[in-house]
Amino acid sequence: MYDIMLLFLAGLLAGSMNALAGGGSFVSLPALISVGVPSVAANATSTLALFPGGMASSWVYRDGVRSVCGVNVVPIAIVTVMGGVAGSILLLLTPSRIFDGLLPWLLLVATLMLTAGPRLSARFQTQARPSVLAFATVQFFLGLYGGYFGGAVGLMMLAAWSALGGGDIKSLNPTRMVMVTAANAVAVVVFVLAGAIVWQECIPMTIGAVIGGWIGAHIGRRLPSSVVRVLTLAVAFLTTAVFFLRAYL
Repeated sequence: MYDIMLLFLAGLLAGSMNALAGGGSFVSLPALISVGVPSVAANATSTLALFPGGMASSWVYRDGVRSVCGVNVVPIAIVTVMGGVAGSILLLLTPSRIFDGLLPWLLLVATLMLTAGPRLSARFQTQARPSVLAFATVQFFLGLYGGYFGGAVGLMMLAAWSALGGGDIKSLNPTRMVMVTAANAVAVVVFVLAGAIVWQECIPMTIGAVIGGWIGAHIGRRLPSSVVRVLTLAVAFLTTAVFFLRAYL
């Protein structure tokens, strides 16, 4: 019962964070590992538990989806899905012992992107258009990262697209949300078919994440964005520090 309540509350907080500013996996993943789920299975289970909230957000954003860098949405989605499949299979092929060693560094990359992503997007924004092949290559690796781990992949997409001349961040956000959800969707299918989901732990976290997403969306209308960002970064830095201590001490 303690584990169920912990996972429900972790899902509640993670769903709220994703609705507000992202970074929900910084809560859901450690919570699953803390109740004894191996790291690879925990990452797969976390992806599924937080997926319904992403679907809901994508539906809200559907009218704003558009081409990026002159590339239509359908080709972007195809390349993203291909990367997501590759990343999810790669995760399943990674032994938990190796993933345990990689996890602190993946969290660090995600934390740094949460910290610097918006500034990078604004600083490197350009009007230059890349070739379709160059854009597809970048998008494939973004999808691969999303399927393998996914922390802060949305911010990585915004930063990359801005650097490649995709336009302002606000206009890119709907397409970003849909592509992140697409990468997660195929990853979820692969994880379910491979039997990588720990359902007993997934269900209470999923319920909490759905409720948290609804609460977070309402809180987000009232809470200053600066406060949301500070709280999200605090959770990200704390989680990353804990995993580095866990891995190297």
